Amino acid sequence: MLNSDPGAAPDDTAVEAIVSRGPKGAIWVAGIATALVLFMWFLFYFLVFVPRSG
Repeated sequence: MLNSDPGAAPDDTAVEAIVSRGPKGAIWVAGIATALVLFMWFLFYFLVFVPRSG
């Protein structure tokens, strides 16, 4: 925190509780980014390449 003592060590039980939950937020962000890239790729493919080939 902004006003906390910089020399104070975090509580080990709180840190263990946070670490035990795992990186769910990072996995969600990576999944959403991947889904967006795939969606844009399919959109580009069907709206640009398919009409030009026919």
